Amino acid sequence: MMGYISYFNVVKSRDIISSPYNKRQDSYADRVIRGKILDRNGNVLAQTNVAEDGTETREYPYNNIFAHVVGYTAQGKSGLESVSNFELLTSNAFFVDKLKNEFQDKKNQGDNVVTTLDTNLQEAAYDALGSNKGAVVVMDPSTGKILAMVSKPDFDPNTVSQNWNELSTSEDSVLLNRATQGQYAPGSTFKLVTTLEFMRENADFDSYSYNCTGSIESGDVTIHCYGGHVHGQVTLRDSLAYSCNTSFSNIGRSLNADTYKDTAQELLFNKKLPSVLPYSKSQFTLTSSDTEAERMMTAMGQGKTQVSPYHMALITSAIANGGTLMKPYLVDSVTNNAGNVIEKTKPEKYKDLMTSKEAAQLKDYMTAVTDYGTASVLGGQNYTAAGKTGTAEYSSDKEKDHSWFVGIANVDNPELVISVIIEQADGSAKAVNIAKKVFDAYYQ
Repeated sequence: MMGYISYFNVVKSRDIISSPYNKRQDSYADRVIRGKILDRNGNVLAQTNVAEDGTETREYPYNNIFAHVVGYTAQGKSGLESVSNFELLTSNAFFVDKLKNEFQDKKNQGDNVVTTLDTNLQEAAYDALGSNKGAVVVMDPSTGKILAMVSKPDFDPNTVSQNWNELSTSEDSVLLNRATQGQYAPGSTFKLVTTLEFMRENADFDSYSYNCTGSIESGDVTIHCYGGHVHGQVTLRDSLAYSCNTSFSNIGRSLNADTYKDTAQELLFNKKLPSVLPYSKSQFTLTSSDTEAERMMTAMGQGKTQVSPYHMALITSAIANGGTLMKPYLVDSVTNNAGNVIEKTKPEKYKDLMTSKEAAQLKDYMTAVTDYGTASVLGGQNYTAAGKTGTAEYSSDKEKDHSWFVGIANVDNPELVISVIIEQADGSAKAVNIAKKVFDAYYQ
Protein backbone atom coordinates (compact mmCIF):
# COMPACT_ATOMS: atom_id res chain seq x y z
CA MET A 1 0.00 0.00 0.00
CA MET A 2 2.80 2.44 0.93
CA GLY A 3 4.52 1.62 -2.36
CA TYR A 4 1.38 2.43 -4.31
CA ILE A 5 0.91 5.72 -2.43
CA SER A 6 4.51 6.69 -3.20
CA TYR A 7 4.00 5.83 -6.86
CA PHE A 8 0.76 7.78 -6.95
CA ASN A 9 2.24 10.87 -5.32
CA VAL A 10 5.56 10.93 -7.15
CA VAL A 11 5.09 9.28 -10.53
CA LYS A 12 1.50 10.23 -11.23
CA SER A 13 1.62 13.71 -9.69
CA ARG A 14 2.68 15.28 -12.99
CA ASP A 15 -0.37 13.85 -14.76
CA ILE A 16 -2.67 14.89 -11.94
CA ILE A 17 -1.44 18.47 -11.65
CA SER A 18 -1.32 18.94 -15.41
CA SER A 19 -4.71 17.41 -16.17
CA PRO A 20 -7.33 20.00 -17.15
CA TYR A 21 -9.93 17.56 -15.78
CA ASN A 22 -8.51 17.74 -12.26
CA LYS A 23 -10.82 20.08 -10.36
CA ARG A 24 -8.30 20.30 -7.52
CA GLN A 25 -5.56 21.36 -9.92
CA ASP A 26 -5.18 24.82 -8.42
CA SER A 27 -5.10 23.54 -4.82
CA TYR A 28 -1.37 23.03 -5.33
CA ALA A 29 -1.12 26.80 -5.65
CA ASP A 30 -1.99 26.99 -1.94
CA ARG A 31 1.60 25.98 -1.21
CA VAL A 32 3.49 27.36 -4.21
CA ILE A 33 3.68 30.72 -5.97
CA ARG A 34 3.33 29.90 -9.66
CA GLY A 35 6.68 30.12 -11.47
CA LYS A 36 7.61 32.36 -14.36
CA ILE A 37 7.50 31.60 -18.07
CA LEU A 38 10.51 33.07 -19.87
CA ASP A 39 11.65 33.36 -23.46
CA ARG A 40 15.00 31.88 -24.46
CA ASN A 41 16.80 35.14 -23.62
CA GLY A 42 15.29 35.49 -20.16
CA ASN A 43 12.50 37.92 -21.03
CA VAL A 44 9.49 37.39 -18.76
CA LEU A 45 6.41 36.20 -20.64
CA ALA A 46 4.30 35.38 -17.57
CA GLN A 47 4.80 35.94 -13.85
CA THR A 48 2.85 36.04 -10.62
CA ASN A 49 2.89 39.30 -8.68
CA VAL A 50 2.17 39.11 -4.94
CA ALA A 51 0.64 42.13 -3.19
CA GLU A 52 1.32 43.02 0.45
CA ASP A 53 -1.93 41.36 1.49
CA GLY A 54 -0.88 38.14 -0.26
CA THR A 55 -3.16 38.58 -3.27
CA GLU A 56 -1.64 36.99 -6.36
CA THR A 57 -2.09 38.28 -9.89
CA ARG A 58 -0.82 36.54 -13.00
CA GLU A 59 0.75 39.10 -15.33
CA TYR A 60 1.60 38.85 -19.02
CA PRO A 61 4.00 41.73 -19.77
CA TYR A 62 3.71 41.37 -23.55
CA ASN A 63 -0.10 41.46 -23.46
CA ASN A 64 -1.53 39.99 -26.70
CA ILE A 65 1.74 39.09 -28.43
CA PHE A 66 2.17 35.60 -26.93
CA ALA A 67 -1.53 35.07 -26.20
CA HIS A 68 -2.11 31.67 -27.80
CA VAL A 69 1.25 29.99 -27.25
CA VAL A 70 1.81 31.09 -23.63
CA GLY A 71 -1.90 30.96 -22.83
CA TYR A 72 -3.77 32.02 -19.71
CA THR A 73 -4.70 30.73 -16.24
CA ALA A 74 -8.19 32.20 -15.94
CA GLN A 75 -11.30 30.21 -16.92
CA GLY A 76 -9.18 27.07 -17.07
CA LYS A 77 -5.75 27.02 -18.64
CA SER A 78 -4.36 27.07 -22.16
CA GLY A 79 -1.05 27.09 -24.00
CA LEU A 80 2.15 26.64 -22.03
CA GLU A 81 0.31 27.61 -18.85
CA SER A 82 -1.53 24.31 -19.23
CA VAL A 83 1.29 22.22 -20.71
CA SER A 84 3.79 23.26 -18.01
CA ASN A 85 1.37 23.45 -15.09
CA PHE A 86 3.26 20.73 -13.18
CA GLU A 87 6.61 22.49 -13.49
CA LEU A 88 5.20 25.91 -12.61
CA LEU A 89 3.53 24.54 -9.46
CA THR A 90 6.56 22.48 -8.40
CA SER A 91 9.19 24.09 -6.20
CA ASN A 92 12.79 22.96 -6.31
CA ALA A 93 13.86 25.78 -4.02
CA PHE A 94 16.75 25.00 -1.68
CA PHE A 95 15.78 22.76 1.25
CA VAL A 96 16.75 25.39 3.82
CA ASP A 97 14.56 27.97 2.09
CA LYS A 98 11.65 25.53 1.99
CA LEU A 99 12.08 24.75 5.68
CA LYS A 100 12.23 28.43 6.52
CA ASN A 101 9.07 29.11 4.53
CA GLU A 102 7.27 26.26 6.29
CA PHE A 103 8.02 27.76 9.70
CA GLN A 104 6.97 31.21 8.55
CA ASP A 105 3.85 29.87 6.84
CA LYS A 106 5.03 31.27 3.52
CA LYS A 107 4.64 29.81 0.08
CA ASN A 108 7.59 28.41 -1.83
CA GLN A 109 8.48 29.89 -5.20
CA GLY A 110 7.54 27.65 -8.12
CA ASP A 111 10.04 26.65 -10.78
CA ASN A 112 10.48 28.70 -13.93
CA VAL A 113 9.89 27.43 -17.45
CA VAL A 114 12.42 28.69 -20.00
CA THR A 115 10.89 28.40 -23.45
CA THR A 116 12.43 28.20 -26.92
CA LEU A 117 10.47 31.29 -27.94
CA ASP A 118 12.37 34.34 -29.18
CA THR A 119 10.71 37.66 -28.33
CA ASN A 120 12.42 39.46 -31.21
CA LEU A 121 11.02 36.99 -33.76
CA GLN A 122 7.64 36.80 -32.03
CA GLU A 123 7.26 40.58 -32.11
CA ALA A 124 8.39 40.72 -35.74
CA ALA A 125 5.82 38.09 -36.74
CA TYR A 126 3.09 39.71 -34.65
CA ASP A 127 3.71 43.18 -36.07
CA ALA A 128 4.02 41.88 -39.64
CA LEU A 129 0.70 40.04 -39.41
CA GLY A 130 -0.92 43.30 -38.34
CA SER A 131 -4.71 43.29 -38.34
CA ASN A 132 -4.94 40.24 -40.62
CA LYS A 133 -6.42 36.95 -39.51
CA GLY A 134 -3.92 34.14 -39.77
CA ALA A 135 -0.85 32.58 -38.19
CA VAL A 136 2.93 32.45 -38.28
CA VAL A 137 5.15 29.59 -37.07
CA VAL A 138 8.96 29.86 -36.95
CA MET A 139 11.24 26.91 -36.14
CA ASP A 140 14.90 25.93 -35.99
CA PRO A 141 14.95 22.87 -38.28
CA SER A 142 18.18 21.44 -36.87
CA THR A 143 16.85 21.17 -33.30
CA GLY A 144 13.05 21.32 -33.49
CA LYS A 145 12.89 24.46 -31.34
CA ILE A 146 9.76 26.52 -31.93
CA LEU A 147 11.01 30.11 -32.00
CA ALA A 148 7.76 31.96 -32.65
CA MET A 149 4.06 31.15 -32.87
CA VAL A 150 1.52 33.87 -33.57
CA SER A 151 -2.21 33.55 -34.16
CA LYS A 152 -4.68 36.32 -34.97
CA PRO A 153 -7.20 37.53 -34.05
CA ASP A 154 -5.81 37.49 -30.53
CA PHE A 155 -6.68 38.52 -26.99
CA ASP A 156 -5.08 39.99 -23.88
CA PRO A 157 -4.44 37.16 -21.38
CA ASN A 158 -4.38 39.77 -18.61
CA THR A 159 -8.12 40.39 -19.03
CA VAL A 160 -9.46 36.94 -19.92
CA SER A 161 -11.67 36.75 -16.81
CA GLN A 162 -13.29 40.12 -17.46
CA ASN A 163 -13.83 39.45 -21.16
CA TRP A 164 -14.57 35.71 -21.06
CA ASN A 165 -18.13 35.85 -22.39
CA GLU A 166 -17.10 37.97 -25.34
CA LEU A 167 -14.01 35.85 -26.08
CA SER A 168 -15.74 32.49 -25.78
CA THR A 169 -18.63 33.47 -28.08
CA SER A 170 -16.61 35.42 -30.65
CA GLU A 171 -17.58 34.71 -34.27
CA ASP A 172 -13.91 35.17 -35.16
CA SER A 173 -12.90 32.22 -32.92
CA VAL A 174 -10.45 34.45 -31.06
CA LEU A 175 -9.39 31.69 -28.65
CA LEU A 176 -8.56 29.29 -31.49
CA ASN A 177 -4.83 28.90 -32.05
CA ARG A 178 -4.85 29.11 -35.84
CA ALA A 179 -1.19 28.04 -35.94
CA THR A 180 -1.94 24.52 -34.70
CA GLN A 181 -5.74 24.24 -34.85
CA GLY A 182 -6.55 26.15 -38.03
CA GLN A 183 -7.44 24.00 -41.04
CA TYR A 184 -6.89 25.39 -44.52
CA ALA A 185 -6.57 24.27 -48.11
CA PRO A 186 -2.78 24.35 -48.57
CA GLY A 187 -2.91 25.96 -51.98
CA SER A 188 0.32 25.78 -53.95
CA THR A 189 2.44 24.98 -50.89
CA PHE A 190 1.10 21.45 -51.40
CA LYS A 191 2.94 21.33 -54.72
CA LEU A 192 5.96 20.35 -52.60
CA VAL A 193 4.14 17.12 -51.72
CA THR A 194 3.07 16.63 -55.33
CA THR A 195 6.63 17.20 -56.53
CA LEU A 196 7.94 14.62 -54.06
CA GLU A 197 5.42 12.04 -55.27
CA PHE A 198 6.22 12.77 -58.92
CA MET A 199 9.93 12.34 -58.18
CA ARG A 200 9.24 8.98 -56.54
CA GLU A 201 7.16 7.74 -59.44
CA ASN A 202 9.48 9.01 -62.18
CA ALA A 203 13.23 8.41 -62.05
CA ASP A 204 13.68 10.82 -64.97
CA PHE A 205 11.71 13.61 -63.23
CA ASP A 206 14.38 16.21 -63.99
CA SER A 207 13.72 15.83 -67.71
CA TYR A 208 10.02 16.73 -67.28
CA SER A 209 8.78 19.34 -69.74
CA TYR A 210 5.34 20.85 -70.23
CA ASN A 211 3.92 23.61 -72.42
CA CYS A 212 1.70 25.87 -70.33
CA THR A 213 -0.98 27.63 -72.35
CA GLY A 214 -2.63 29.13 -69.28
CA SER A 215 -5.40 26.56 -68.89
CA ILE A 216 -6.05 22.82 -68.83
CA GLU A 217 -9.29 20.86 -69.01
CA SER A 218 -10.70 17.62 -67.66
CA GLY A 219 -14.29 16.98 -68.65
CA ASP A 220 -16.24 20.09 -67.77
CA VAL A 221 -13.56 21.34 -65.36
CA THR A 222 -11.11 24.00 -66.54
CA ILE A 223 -8.11 24.95 -64.41
CA HIS A 224 -6.28 28.23 -65.03
CA CYS A 225 -2.90 29.49 -63.96
CA TYR A 226 -3.22 32.17 -61.29
CA GLY A 227 -3.70 35.67 -62.64
CA GLY A 228 -4.18 34.41 -66.19
CA HIS A 229 -0.46 33.77 -66.66
CA VAL A 230 0.82 31.70 -69.59
CA HIS A 231 4.19 30.22 -68.66
CA GLY A 232 5.07 28.47 -71.92
CA GLN A 233 7.59 25.62 -71.86
CA VAL A 234 8.48 24.72 -68.27
CA THR A 235 10.60 22.13 -66.48
CA LEU A 236 9.65 20.66 -63.10
CA ARG A 237 11.87 23.28 -61.43
CA ASP A 238 10.20 26.06 -63.42
CA SER A 239 6.77 24.66 -62.61
CA LEU A 240 7.45 25.05 -58.89
CA ALA A 241 9.18 28.41 -59.31
CA TYR A 242 6.27 29.91 -61.27
CA SER A 243 3.68 27.87 -59.34
CA CYS A 244 2.22 26.75 -62.66
CA ASN A 245 -1.25 25.32 -61.97
CA THR A 246 -1.66 23.72 -65.37
CA SER A 247 1.68 21.93 -65.16
CA PHE A 248 0.88 20.55 -61.72
CA SER A 249 -2.61 19.58 -62.85
CA ASN A 250 -0.97 17.69 -65.70
CA ILE A 251 1.33 16.00 -63.20
CA GLY A 252 -1.57 15.25 -60.88
CA ARG A 253 -3.56 13.28 -63.41
CA SER A 254 -0.53 11.06 -64.04
CA LEU A 255 0.01 10.12 -60.39
CA ASN A 256 -0.96 6.87 -58.70
CA ALA A 257 -3.59 7.87 -56.14
CA ASP A 258 -2.62 5.09 -53.72
CA THR A 259 1.10 5.88 -53.59
CA TYR A 260 0.25 9.60 -53.55
CA LYS A 261 -1.72 8.98 -50.38
CA ASP A 262 1.14 6.92 -48.95
CA THR A 263 3.54 9.81 -49.53
CA ALA A 264 1.13 12.29 -47.96
CA GLN A 265 0.78 10.04 -44.92
CA GLU A 266 4.55 9.69 -44.64
CA LEU A 267 4.47 13.48 -44.34
CA LEU A 268 1.97 13.06 -41.46
CA PHE A 269 -1.31 13.78 -43.24
CA ASN A 270 -4.11 11.79 -41.55
CA LYS A 271 -1.62 11.12 -38.71
CA LYS A 272 -0.90 12.38 -35.22
CA LEU A 273 1.48 15.32 -35.11
CA PRO A 274 4.25 15.79 -32.55
CA SER A 275 2.76 18.66 -30.54
CA VAL A 276 2.22 19.47 -26.87
CA LEU A 277 -0.41 22.04 -27.83
CA PRO A 278 -3.89 21.11 -29.05
CA TYR A 279 -3.91 20.68 -32.83
CA SER A 280 -6.11 19.64 -35.73
CA LYS A 281 -5.14 16.58 -37.75
CA SER A 282 -4.45 17.37 -41.40
CA GLN A 283 -6.58 15.63 -44.02
CA PHE A 284 -5.65 13.99 -47.33
CA THR A 285 -8.64 12.13 -48.75
CA LEU A 286 -7.81 11.42 -52.41
CA THR A 287 -8.46 7.81 -53.48
CA SER A 288 -8.14 5.81 -56.68
CA SER A 289 -11.90 6.10 -57.21
CA ASP A 290 -11.78 9.90 -57.43
CA THR A 291 -12.07 11.59 -60.81
CA GLU A 292 -9.18 12.88 -62.89
CA ALA A 293 -10.33 16.43 -62.15
CA GLU A 294 -10.14 15.73 -58.42
CA ARG A 295 -6.58 14.41 -58.81
CA MET A 296 -5.67 17.55 -60.73
CA MET A 297 -7.18 19.85 -58.10
CA THR A 298 -5.47 17.94 -55.30
CA ALA A 299 -2.08 18.20 -57.03
CA MET A 300 -2.24 22.00 -56.99
CA GLY A 301 -3.36 22.17 -53.36
CA GLN A 302 -7.09 22.61 -53.74
CA GLY A 303 -9.60 19.76 -53.55
CA LYS A 304 -10.41 18.40 -50.10
CA THR A 305 -6.91 18.52 -48.60
CA GLN A 306 -6.70 20.42 -45.30
CA VAL A 307 -3.60 21.36 -43.32
CA SER A 308 -2.49 23.60 -40.45
CA PRO A 309 0.31 26.19 -40.63
CA TYR A 310 2.14 24.21 -37.93
CA HIS A 311 2.06 21.04 -40.03
CA MET A 312 3.44 22.89 -43.05
CA ALA A 313 6.25 24.18 -40.82
CA LEU A 314 7.07 20.57 -39.89
CA ILE A 315 7.24 19.47 -43.53
CA THR A 316 9.42 22.46 -44.40
CA SER A 317 11.68 21.70 -41.43
CA ALA A 318 12.23 18.17 -42.71
CA ILE A 319 13.14 19.49 -46.16
CA ALA A 320 15.58 21.97 -44.60
CA ASN A 321 17.10 19.31 -42.33
CA GLY A 322 18.00 16.70 -44.94
CA GLY A 323 14.67 14.86 -44.73
CA THR A 324 14.70 14.42 -40.95
CA LEU A 325 12.04 16.03 -38.79
CA MET A 326 13.39 16.84 -35.34
CA LYS A 327 10.87 16.55 -32.54
CA PRO A 328 9.43 20.05 -32.12
CA TYR A 329 9.48 21.52 -28.63
CA LEU A 330 8.60 24.71 -26.76
CA VAL A 331 10.23 24.15 -23.36
CA ASP A 332 14.01 24.46 -23.37
CA SER A 333 14.56 23.99 -19.64
CA VAL A 334 13.10 24.22 -16.16
CA THR A 335 15.00 26.17 -13.51
CA ASN A 336 14.47 26.82 -9.83
CA ASN A 337 14.21 30.32 -8.41
CA ALA A 338 18.01 30.49 -8.01
CA GLY A 339 18.49 29.79 -11.71
CA ASN A 340 19.74 26.22 -11.35
CA VAL A 341 18.66 23.91 -14.18
CA ILE A 342 16.29 21.18 -13.00
CA GLU A 343 15.40 19.76 -16.43
CA LYS A 344 16.85 20.34 -19.89
CA THR A 345 15.30 19.32 -23.21
CA LYS A 346 17.69 17.64 -25.61
CA PRO A 347 16.96 17.80 -29.34
CA GLU A 348 15.91 14.42 -30.71
CA LYS A 349 14.94 12.98 -34.04
CA TYR A 350 11.22 12.46 -34.54
CA LYS A 351 11.07 10.79 -37.94
CA ASP A 352 12.58 10.73 -41.43
CA LEU A 353 9.88 12.16 -43.69
CA MET A 354 11.93 11.66 -46.87
CA THR A 355 15.44 10.75 -47.97
CA SER A 356 18.28 13.26 -47.83
CA LYS A 357 18.48 13.15 -51.63
CA GLU A 358 14.77 13.98 -51.97
CA ALA A 359 15.08 16.81 -49.45
CA ALA A 360 18.08 18.28 -51.27
CA GLN A 361 16.20 18.19 -54.58
CA LEU A 362 13.13 19.88 -53.12
CA LYS A 363 15.27 22.53 -51.44
CA ASP A 364 16.99 23.22 -54.75
CA TYR A 365 13.64 23.64 -56.48
CA MET A 366 12.53 25.95 -53.65
CA THR A 367 15.52 28.21 -54.30
CA ALA A 368 14.16 28.72 -57.81
CA VAL A 369 11.01 30.20 -56.23
CA THR A 370 13.10 32.93 -54.60
CA ASP A 371 15.64 33.27 -57.42
CA TYR A 372 13.25 33.96 -60.29
CA GLY A 373 9.81 32.76 -59.24
CA THR A 374 6.86 33.90 -57.17
CA ALA A 375 8.92 34.85 -54.09
CA SER A 376 11.75 36.73 -55.83
CA VAL A 377 11.35 39.53 -53.26
CA LEU A 378 13.44 37.27 -51.01
CA GLY A 379 16.33 37.27 -53.45
CA GLY A 380 19.34 39.55 -53.07
CA GLN A 381 19.20 39.78 -49.27
CA ASN A 382 22.06 39.47 -46.77
CA TYR A 383 20.79 35.91 -46.29
CA THR A 384 19.76 33.23 -48.75
CA ALA A 385 16.21 31.95 -48.82
CA ALA A 386 14.13 29.21 -50.40
CA GLY A 387 10.40 28.68 -50.23
CA LYS A 388 7.02 28.03 -51.77
CA THR A 389 4.16 30.45 -52.16
CA GLY A 390 0.52 29.47 -52.16
CA THR A 391 -2.91 30.90 -52.86
CA ALA A 392 -5.75 28.83 -51.46
CA GLU A 393 -9.12 29.53 -53.04
CA TYR A 394 -11.70 30.20 -50.35
CA SER A 395 -14.62 31.52 -52.40
CA SER A 396 -15.47 32.78 -55.88
CA ASP A 397 -14.29 36.20 -54.70
CA LYS A 398 -10.53 36.26 -55.44
CA GLU A 399 -10.00 38.91 -52.77
CA LYS A 400 -10.98 36.28 -50.21
CA ASP A 401 -8.30 33.78 -51.24
CA HIS A 402 -5.91 32.76 -48.46
CA SER A 403 -2.24 33.69 -48.77
CA TRP A 404 0.42 31.07 -47.92
CA PHE A 405 4.19 30.92 -47.72
CA VAL A 406 6.59 28.34 -46.35
CA GLY A 407 10.29 29.09 -46.41
CA ILE A 408 13.84 28.43 -45.32
CA ALA A 409 16.47 31.02 -44.34
CA ASN A 410 20.21 30.45 -44.85
CA VAL A 411 19.74 27.69 -47.40
CA ASP A 412 23.15 25.98 -47.19
CA ASN A 413 22.98 25.72 -43.40
CA PRO A 414 19.31 26.32 -42.55
CA GLU A 415 18.70 28.35 -39.40
CA LEU A 416 15.01 29.17 -39.71
CA VAL A 417 11.92 27.78 -41.34
CA ILE A 418 8.68 29.69 -41.47
CA SER A 419 5.05 28.95 -42.26
CA VAL A 420 2.63 31.82 -42.86
CA ILE A 421 -1.10 31.85 -43.56
CA ILE A 422 -3.20 34.99 -44.04
CA GLU A 423 -6.93 34.56 -44.40
CA GLN A 424 -8.69 36.32 -47.27
CA ALA A 425 -5.56 38.15 -48.44
CA ASP A 426 -5.88 38.02 -52.26
CA GLY A 427 -2.77 36.18 -53.44
CA SER A 428 0.48 34.95 -51.91
CA ALA A 429 2.44 38.23 -51.88
CA LYS A 430 1.31 39.26 -48.39
CA ALA A 431 2.49 36.01 -46.83
CA VAL A 432 5.90 36.31 -48.53
CA ASN A 433 6.29 39.86 -47.22
CA ILE A 434 5.53 38.71 -43.68
CA ALA A 435 8.17 35.99 -43.95
CA LYS A 436 10.66 38.56 -45.23
CA LYS A 437 10.05 40.81 -42.23
CA VAL A 438 10.67 37.91 -39.85
CA PHE A 439 13.84 36.85 -41.68
CA ASP A 440 15.01 40.47 -41.73
CA ALA A 441 14.48 40.74 -37.96
CA TYR A 442 16.66 37.68 -37.41
CA TYR A 443 19.49 38.79 -39.70
CA GLN A 444 19.46 42.54 -38.99
